Amino acid sequence: MDGYTLIVTEKPDAAKRIASALDKNGKAKRALANGVPYYEAYRSGRIVVVPALGHLYTVSAAAREKGRKRYPIYDYEWVPRYKAEKKASRIKVWLQTITQLSKGADVFVDACDYDIEGSIIGYCILKYACGGREKEAKRMKYSTLTTEELEKAYASLLPHLDFALVEAGLARHEVDWLYGINLSRALTTATKNYSKQYATLSTGRVQGPTLQFLVAQEKRIASFEPTPYWLIKAKIQIGEELFEAEHEKGTIQSKDEAEAIMFNCKGRARKGKIEHVENEEHTQMPPPPFDLGALQTEAYRLFRCTPMRTSSITQRLYLDALISYPRTSSQKLPSSIGYQKILENLARNPEFTRHAEELLSKDHLKPTEGKKFDPAHPAIYPTGKLPQKKLVGLERNVYNLIVKRFLAVFGEPALRQTVKVVVNLQGEKFLLNGRRTLKEGWIHFYEGYARIKDTPLPPVNEGQEVAVRKVALTDKFTQPPPRYDYGSLLRKMEQCNIGTKATRAGITQTLYDRKYVQGEKMVVTDLGSQVTDVLSKFCPSVVSAEFTRRLEEKMSLVQSGQETKQKIIAEAIEILEPVMASLEENERAVGEQLSGAIQQANLEERIVGACPTCQDGKVIIQHSKKTGKRFVGCTNYFNGTCKTAFPLPQSGYVKPSDKTCRSCGWSTVLVWLKRKRPWNLCLNPQCPTKTKKKTAKKKKTLTK
Repeated sequence: MDGYTLIVTEKPDAAKRIASALDKNGKAKRALANGVPYYEAYRSGRIVVVPALGHLYTVSAAAREKGRKRYPIYDYEWVPRYKAEKKASRIKVWLQTITQLSKGADVFVDACDYDIEGSIIGYCILKYACGGREKEAKRMKYSTLTTEELEKAYASLLPHLDFALVEAGLARHEVDWLYGINLSRALTTATKNYSKQYATLSTGRVQGPTLQFLVAQEKRIASFEPTPYWLIKAKIQIGEELFEAEHEKGTIQSKDEAEAIMFNCKGRARKGKIEHVENEEHTQMPPPPFDLGALQTEAYRLFRCTPMRTSSITQRLYLDALISYPRTSSQKLPSSIGYQKILENLARNPEFTRHAEELLSKDHLKPTEGKKFDPAHPAIYPTGKLPQKKLVGLERNVYNLIVKRFLAVFGEPALRQTVKVVVNLQGEKFLLNGRRTLKEGWIHFYEGYARIKDTPLPPVNEGQEVAVRKVALTDKFTQPPPRYDYGSLLRKMEQCNIGTKATRAGITQTLYDRKYVQGEKMVVTDLGSQVTDVLSKFCPSVVSAEFTRRLEEKMSLVQSGQETKQKIIAEAIEILEPVMASLEENERAVGEQLSGAIQQANLEERIVGACPTCQDGKVIIQHSKKTGKRFVGCTNYFNGTCKTAFPLPQSGYVKPSDKTCRSCGWSTVLVWLKRKRPWNLCLNPQCPTKTKKKTAKKKKTLTK
C-alpha cells in the first residue's frame, strides 16, 4: 500500500462520506485494522481515509506530576486520551492503527471539521500519531458533506494547515485546563480534607462567571419587594364582539387614584365615544439565517429542546449531509452555496415543494442576512438532500426548523398594521390596540414558528358611539425578575462574550451535572450558591464575566496573529498564582463551607417526599446499616418519633421522581433495570394499581 494519500477525518461517518465522494466509482471499500474501520478509494491514485473519534489527544499533567493530587499545577503536556481518562482505553488501539496506516502514505490531508476543535484534532493526529507530518499536510475545507462540495474541496486543497487557528485552539484548551484542574482540585481537596469524604466539585474560566449570573439573579429575586399597583379595564362592544380596553394610564400606582377613575366611570347605561383612531403600517424584515446560538435558542423556545440536545441533533443531520456545518457563528449565506440548486432539491421533498417552488419563481434570490460573520463557515442551511431515513421526533422538528428558516430568509418583508383606538368614557380614556398582517411575506414560509399574533379590530370611526359592558378594577403586585432558562442563559453568555459557540451548551449542562442548578427555570441549589460565594470571597476574578471576556478577546488575537500562545499561557499562570495561594491559605474555611452544602445536596437528592404517616418528616432513600439493603424511610426515625418505611427493589438504579401516583396521590420513585425503560414505583403498599395486579396474578394462578 505504499505511496497513497492518507486523509484524516473527525468522525467515522464523515470518513465514509468523504471516501465515497472521492472514489471515482462512488464505492469506497470499507476495511478493518485492529477493529478500527477505515476506507480505501481510488481517484487518480490510492486514497486511504481514516477517522478519529473526536479528540484523541488531551491536555494532562506532565508525567512527573502523575499520581500527585497537590495544587497548584502548571506543568502539563498533550497526551493520548487513554493516558488521561480511564474510560478511553479504546483510543490506544485507534492511535496504533492510524500510526500503522500513516507509514505507507506520502501525502497527508487533514479533513477534520474546519473550526478550532477540528483543527486541533487533525493537528494532534498528524503531529503525534503520524510522526510529525503536521507541517507538510494539506487542509481540506468544506461546509457540507455533499458529494459535490467534497469533490470540490479535494480538488482545491489548502497548501497547509491553518496554524493560527491551531494555535488559538491550543491556547484555549491549555488555559481552560489550567483554570479547570487547579480551581476544581482546590475545591475538591479542601472539602475532602475537612469532611474526610470525596465529592466532585468543579469550576473554571467560563463555568464560574456563568454560575455567577444565576446566583446574582437568585439574589435579585430573593431581595425583590413586591409593590402594589392597579389596572382598570373595560369590556367594549363593537358590533357583536367584545374587546378589552385598558385605561390610558396603564399601571396605576395609587389606590385612591384608581378608585377615583372608577367613580368617574359609574353609570348603568354607559356609552363610550371613539375619540381617536390611529392606523400605522410598518414592514417587518425576515429573520437572519441561523447561527448555532440562535438555532439552540429557537429550538428551546419552540420544542423545549436543550442546547446540548440541539447540538447533538445538528451534528447527526450534518453527518447525514442534510445540513451544513452547524458549529458556526455566521449569519451570512454567500451565493456560492447555490441558492437555486438547494431550493430545487428541497422542492423534491413533498413537505417543502410548494414553498420552494414559490421562491424559485422569483426573478432574483437574495437572502436577508445578519451582522455576524464567521470566516470558517456560512450560516446553517439545508443542503436539499432528501433524508435517507424517516426523521422523527425532535430530529424532524429541528430539521424542519432549519429548512423553514432558510426558506424564510428569501421571503419578502411582511406588512403589518397596528390600530390604536381611544375610547372616551365619561372623561376617562381607554385604549384599544389591534394588530393584523396585511401581507405575509416571509411569515408565509416560516409558518408555525414566527412570533406573530394577529388581534384585529373591526372598522371604527371617530365620533362613533360604543357600548361599555363592564369596567373592572384589579389589584396586582409587581413580579420579581424571571429566572434564566436554557435560551436566556445562552443569550447572556453570548452577550458577555464568554465561552464559544461550541462550548456554551456543555458548560450549561455541567452546572446541572454538578448539582449547582436544578429545574427548567434554573434554580441555584445551596451547593451552587456556596461554590460561588467561596470563589467570590477568596478569588473574585474567577467569577468575573469581565475578566473572562478580556481573556476571550486575547485568545481571539492569537487566531489573527496579534498575540502568541506562549504569552497568553504566561499571563494565565500569572493571574492564577495569587488565586491558588488564597484558596490554599483558606483551605479549612473553604472546606467547611462547601462540606455542609454537599451534605445538604446529597440529602435533597434522596428526598422522595413528605412522610404520609407523621406529615412533618421526609421519606428518603436509605441503606440499612445491618443488611445493606436499600429502602425508603422517614427522617423522623432517627429521633424515634416515626417508624414509617417502604421496601425498594434491590437491583437497578433508583432515584426520587417529581411525579405523584395517578391512582392514590402518593410519592413515587423512578426505577431503572438493565436494558429497560425507567418506571414509576408508587410507595403506597395499598395503592389500587398494586391491588389490581395482585388480583390479576391470583386469577391467573387459579386458572392454571
